Amino acid sequence: MLQTTGRASPSRRQIQSRTVAEKRLDVIAHTTSLEHEKPEWLRERLEWFQDQKFGLLLHWGPYALWDCCESWPLSPGDEWARNDNMVCWTSRGKDLARFQSDYWALNKEFNPVKFDPEAWAEAVDGSGIRYVSLTAKHHDGFCMWDTAETDYKITGPESPYPVDVYKGFCDAFQRRGLGVSVYFSKADWHSPAYWSPDAPVTTRQANTVGTPLWAEFVRFTHAQIRELMTNYGKVDVLWLDAGWVKKERGEDLDMPGMIDMARELQPGLIVANRTVGDEFEDFITPEHQIPDEPLDQPWESCLCMGTSWKYAEGEVFRPVGEILRMLIEIVSKGGNFLIGFGPTPDGEFPAGAVERLKEIGAWMKINGDAIYGTRAVAPYHEEGVRFTQKGNRVFAFVVDESASTLRSLRPAPGSELRLLGHDLPVPWNKEDGVCRFTLPVGIEDLPRPLTLSFDR
Repeated sequence: MLQTTGRASPSRRQIQSRTVAEKRLDVIAHTTSLEHEKPEWLRERLEWFQDQKFGLLLHWGPYALWDCCESWPLSPGDEWARNDNMVCWTSRGKDLARFQSDYWALNKEFNPVKFDPEAWAEAVDGSGIRYVSLTAKHHDGFCMWDTAETDYKITGPESPYPVDVYKGFCDAFQRRGLGVSVYFSKADWHSPAYWSPDAPVTTRQANTVGTPLWAEFVRFTHAQIRELMTNYGKVDVLWLDAGWVKKERGEDLDMPGMIDMARELQPGLIVANRTVGDEFEDFITPEHQIPDEPLDQPWESCLCMGTSWKYAEGEVFRPVGEILRMLIEIVSKGGNFLIGFGPTPDGEFPAGAVERLKEIGAWMKINGDAIYGTRAVAPYHEEGVRFTQKGNRVFAFVVDESASTLRSLRPAPGSELRLLGHDLPVPWNKEDGVCRFTLPVGIEDLPRPLTLSFDR
């Protein structure tokens, strides 16, 4: 998560994002290119995915109760995740064993009595976001669905709120036609078949590889994926985190068998085996950063709406203008934008996030045609302008209203230049091979950034 405060400018935020992506040890460098051939059906599904453009990632679990990041402080080798600014750490004398014991007991306190999946879905649907991912299980192993494989779950005997929140989430979002992406960590630090209490745990990785317990963990993981692919309606994406869990590092989950099973249950399933670069990483997922240039494969930039993936009391969310410029920057380079925040321990969206979703929705109602279903078009940008294209139609986002020219991409001779949300054509003329335009008066109420459109 981004450790930033205040309302930094977009350029400063981007620099900070890159810096965090380089320094945080939970951010595994994203795959830069995918070599494997994709079958025709998957290429078609990825075209659908690229049409959606805008997704939401919700990190939610018992960790919402504490002032630490999700799961990571549990790992002995990830010292970066424990610092003196965390009351939950310092109040336990910086004793890792005590911290782990109390963290894993948070399931007894996690009581999201205000959880209303219909309210969540209404807020997201109104924002123009097209698909949503909720953490089914993060690395800490707590399951947000009614799994039969462990009692460490929202419906477990120790839970004060024994409700299958994942079922409610999927039902509400699917009813509105929104895509569902299931976030699932391949690691499980609560499982004795991953971190055995009978052997030292010194890193984030399993200590059971090469023992009969590893075979049990593979069975356990396949069983949980089967549950999620069977009982929760249409699933569009299986978003697999914990990229260190891979055959090359000894943690072989039998991915071919697992994904074949998942796709038999969910035909057309897209899989993001994040940062692994194998045949099951259908798209690339840069985290906390926007690539400098378009990538040669489908991709999705994952960035926080504020400073944290999970709920943080007093969170400072990005201004809406910054969020929209991030969306434009990503889409103009051919990517999807997966924005993230965390619901409160009570089960509500933070008020600041709700406000931003409403404002984003107001902009998308006018400018969504320039986002959804578009593709990148070279040279992607010029001073003060970013481009997308849909068929022969080009959209030019005016990210700096001092811009008054279109140089690299211009309207066809005799065609109109339009301003989305405005009834009349925008006056323009061709001068020295450059389209010079004048923004009309009386557009003060149009949400910014403005978007021009024209046929080439």
